[in-house]
Amino acid sequence: MFYRSSLQAAASLASLSLLAGCGLLSDSGSEEEQRISVGTTSSPSTLDPAAAWDGSWELMRNVFQTLVSFPTGSTSPEPDAAEECGFTDDTSMTYRCTLRPGLKFSNGEKIDAEAVKYSMDRITEIRVKGGPAGLLGSLDRVETEGDDTVVFHLNKADATFPFILATPAMSLVAPGDYPADSIRDDGKVTGSGPYVLDSYERGKQAELTRNPGYKGFADRKNDAVTIRYFKGSAPMVEALKAKKIDATYRGLTAEEVIGIEDDKKDEDGLQIVESVGADIRFLVFNPEDPAAGKLAVRRAVAQVVDRDALVAKVYRGTAEPLYSMVPKGIAGHATSFFDSFGDPDVAKARKTLSGAGITEPVEMTFWYTTDRYGSSTAPEFAELKRQLEASGLFRITLKSAPWKSFQEGFNKGHYPVFGRGWFPDFPDPDNFIAPFVGKDSVTGTPYLADEITQELLPSSRKESDRGAVSEQFKRAQEILVEDVRLLPLWQGKLYVAAGEDIGGGERALDPQTVMQMWELYRKTSW
Repeated sequence: MFYRSSLQAAASLASLSLLAGCGLLSDSGSEEEQRISVGTTSSPSTLDPAAAWDGSWELMRNVFQTLVSFPTGSTSPEPDAAEECGFTDDTSMTYRCTLRPGLKFSNGEKIDAEAVKYSMDRITEIRVKGGPAGLLGSLDRVETEGDDTVVFHLNKADATFPFILATPAMSLVAPGDYPADSIRDDGKVTGSGPYVLDSYERGKQAELTRNPGYKGFADRKNDAVTIRYFKGSAPMVEALKAKKIDATYRGLTAEEVIGIEDDKKDEDGLQIVESVGADIRFLVFNPEDPAAGKLAVRRAVAQVVDRDALVAKVYRGTAEPLYSMVPKGIAGHATSFFDSFGDPDVAKARKTLSGAGITEPVEMTFWYTTDRYGSSTAPEFAELKRQLEASGLFRITLKSAPWKSFQEGFNKGHYPVFGRGWFPDFPDPDNFIAPFVGKDSVTGTPYLADEITQELLPSSRKESDRGAVSEQFKRAQEILVEDVRLLPLWQGKLYVAAGEDIGGGERALDPQTVMQMWELYRKTSW
């Protein structure tokens, strides 16, 4: 998925600035000494790759393998479980991979071509709503040639296919432990990645230890990792300061980031690693809702929302306003919503509503999740409510739910308006448009934008030079503005906070902004 010839965005995602310390990894420590404890507010919604198109990838990247992946510093897919992969034709419709010899799953099963085919086929067979089957729209069928060769036949040109194979959703699973037609849900994992999942307690923690049978590119700099899942960032930061965890990723509030930066020289001995982010936040409008389904209402919301105020009050420099579903740093970025709506203007919004015969304040319910995007989400929605109600044009009710039930709710179409976040599968404009349109939209709300899905995306996917597809994505963004089914709000920066004795944070986030736990290590003094 991370293909593009213009690699600046991917390079910026991979380029991080470590702001403290230097040292060496001790090669004499015990496993306990080399166990790293990492905190996050983003717990997995599933342990089965066939159901995962969300933050569950964080864990999956570390316990599963994919055919191709992203070694540290790489901006294009390179073989992992595969020994070599590549298109075999000029039309980008046949992709062949040959496996590394001697690969096995952690249960002892052999990883052969049939196991790879099984892993891919069950994704499209199960087809979880809002799941990764939407990534495989260009896949026609998978064939095997002998024990070690897999051939992917596509139904249309798709230069992004290698990058799709690099996502954790395409992880290889052991056929003996994963049903062909249903999701595995026993809290266990059978993979072939850098680590083995020893134990997992939903919403609390995951215990990972080095996989002795692993064959792949990961150069593991620790022996074991404990991932602790926190319901909020405050207790996570307190645990970091108390040295109960070594590092954090995902979920820090702006105040916490600024506080750690200000206090990094004090007795807490903390450091901040910052990366240029391509993660975005946006609102989704349900077209079946009596209010949100009206274009005039959606346009009026877009006309009133003040992104500058939102970012200034809630995120304090750790995010920036976003006027396009394609963020800055990605080829094809535009300012389409600003070009169309300009600065916030209540009078224009009122005129839009009255022109549609709407003269009374519009009542709507906005939903957000409590445990996926960090503790700033609640203040963000409180600020959105304040802005919209201050206009006199809206009455907003706020409701929230933990991610698992929140996900079930939006997939069933229960929410009139809801907030979503997106961490890129790969840094290309395709990945900020395609997942949100079509009948299998990752938002759970079908969005049948035919010009985008039937013309613009197919045209762009024939082009291997990703810097040459700006016109297609400029038009796609114009369509999104016309419909206002999705309303971009802001794009963020990514932060890893860690104790000053922890190294590797500057290399830990891959171009998918997924944490590669094996890069973290405990430093010793020179």
